[in-house]
Amino acid sequence: MKNFTYFAPTEIFFGWGCLSQIGDIAARYSKKALVVTGHSSPSGAALYGRVREYLAGAGVEAAHFDGVIPNPTTGVVSAGARMAKDFGARLVIGLGGGSSMDAAKAIAVEATHPGTAWDYLHYTSGPTEKTLPIIAVGTTAGTGSQTTPCAVITNPEKKDKSAIWHRNIFPRAAIVDPELTVTMPKDVTAQTGFDAFCHNFESYISVGTNPLVETIALEGIRIIVENLPKVLSDGGDAGARSRMAWADTLGGMAIASGGVTLPHGLGMQIGGFCPHVSHGQSLAVFYPEFTRFTRPQAVQKFAVLGRIADAALLHENDEKAAEAGCNAIDGFLQKIGLWIDFKSLNVSKEEIRIIADHGQVLGDYKNNPRIASIEEMYSMLMRCYER
Repeated sequence: MKNFTYFAPTEIFFGWGCLSQIGDIAARYSKKALVVTGHSSPSGAALYGRVREYLAGAGVEAAHFDGVIPNPTTGVVSAGARMAKDFGARLVIGLGGGSSMDAAKAIAVEATHPGTAWDYLHYTSGPTEKTLPIIAVGTTAGTGSQTTPCAVITNPEKKDKSAIWHRNIFPRAAIVDPELTVTMPKDVTAQTGFDAFCHNFESYISVGTNPLVETIALEGIRIIVENLPKVLSDGGDAGARSRMAWADTLGGMAIASGGVTLPHGLGMQIGGFCPHVSHGQSLAVFYPEFTRFTRPQAVQKFAVLGRIADAALLHENDEKAAEAGCNAIDGFLQKIGLWIDFKSLNVSKEEIRIIADHGQVLGDYKNNPRIASIEEMYSMLMRCYER
């Protein structure tokens, strides 16, 4: 066994209804908290109202920044940081999907450091311990942000989507309440659920993986393959919702150490240049080509996936089971309504060229068992234009 390090400092509070604990959890860190959410829908406003009551009950005063948008921008983060400083917040609570949790992390950095959050991206020395403590409360089951040291932000001026990746932005606490995911629309359930699958699968095959990550990731994969179709069929299935929330949390724990691979690096570029494409869609559109490209260098692991999908493959050789693993992902995408192409997503061939040319800006492609050149990325992306 190779030497490895695993670091997961986030305290996880898991279970149906555990949101009610947020006041007592927050009071450990500060009596003044900035709560970061997206624009308030009726259901979102009601959820924030519950959180505010729980906080007030524990003596925690809250300010509400509700300016988060999908693919949060540097401008959004700066606006939130200004509010945090003006209010004197000493704690940031991210309440919502991955965008709200990531924005909260970036706000916690910018509110306490010179410059902007963009100055502390993954290729820098990163933010210091001055970063405000963060509590993450997820309302989707897919991004895993509640247990990662990652905050993805978009710079519209540069048409660049990148990330802070540093241990100082690990949430101090993650509140994983599956009840909060019940109101998710079906398309968001599918897209975030597939993102959770990708987190687990990519950390499993990553060259940076380790035995603990592999164990975590395989459990996440098994749960998602079984339960994502269930919640898409019946959004009120409490058991399946709970298992998906757990698989999402496992995916975050897995990528925090094992990292992601080629699809996430390219997916970030797709989202940066085509912000109307959701993160889950950017992964789904590319996955059929990614699996065929990568499988020859990870036959045994793709074989494991094939056998998870079809127990009859236990008695077949690895090559056959690995090929079946690729086909299983295709079938899974079709089953969850994400068998899509760039044409249907209104991504042009000219934009695909630009996306490919930026395909090595982020280092995730280096974690892939098979390294892709820019031209190989372009060829794969172009084959995703129309299915």
